[in-house]
Amino acid sequence: MMTPLPVTVVVPVRNEERNLPQCLARLRRFAHVVVVDSGSTDKTPEIARAAGAQLVNFAWNGQFPKKRNWLLRTHTFTTPWVFFLDADEFVDDAFCDELAATLPTTPHAGFWIQYHTWFLGKKLLHGDVNRKLALFRVGSGEYERIDEERWSNLDMEIHEHPVLNGSTGQISARLDHCDDRGLEHWLRKHNDYSSWEARRALALRARGQLNDPALTQRQRRKYRMVGKWWLPAVYFLDNYVRRGGILDGYAGFAYAYLKACYFWEIGVKMRELRSSTS
Repeated sequence: MMTPLPVTVVVPVRNEERNLPQCLARLRRFAHVVVVDSGSTDKTPEIARAAGAQLVNFAWNGQFPKKRNWLLRTHTFTTPWVFFLDADEFVDDAFCDELAATLPTTPHAGFWIQYHTWFLGKKLLHGDVNRKLALFRVGSGEYERIDEERWSNLDMEIHEHPVLNGSTGQISARLDHCDDRGLEHWLRKHNDYSSWEARRALALRARGQLNDPALTQRQRRKYRMVGKWWLPAVYFLDNYVRRGGILDGYAGFAYAYLKACYFWEIGVKMRELRSSTS
């Protein structure tokens, strides 16, 4: 019998009955699994309990902290590591094997995780690679604090990154990011994200915080460029041509195009917000 990985997996959810069963079924090698639910109205709570996960309920009051930081501050962890995993992200044995070989002796405080994106039913093997600082030592830090004054109804840290005391590494084995709720859900979700990003970008510029050391290098680059008229075209060409998204066929084109539209939407919303306050 394998020794459990010394990691608490935290799965923040709301109405994830389609993705959650597969997500939880792949977590048997981890020492502890916590599902943090934001008032689901489907079978999400029952699925979590049936899988043997600890179910924790969360209700956001519109203020700091949001879901992930709230759990970091209130939960009593029994493992040295915490791993934040979305319900549409799936681990495999290669990932678990790498953690088993890496975590016992690593000097790092956290690890960046990379993802294979599934889009329109196809695994994208090329284009931009999504990555998140999702695995870190308990007590090494928390997600950056943003007093957003209800810019949106997002009750969880989405674009915020953990700010850690210590160095970071990267896990080579990739997870599958495969949301099974269709294109309409993807578009609705990214509409919420673009509204949040527009307000965040304007706030950072107004406060002169574009070079804030708490931001990652990718965040600083993004918030300097977002709102520029040329960014959507540059993103599309980089993703679809330079990074080979064209090799993923129609799904690769659709993903690159819609992500370019996402950056265009942020710019348009920034312009609208500036006009409404001038």
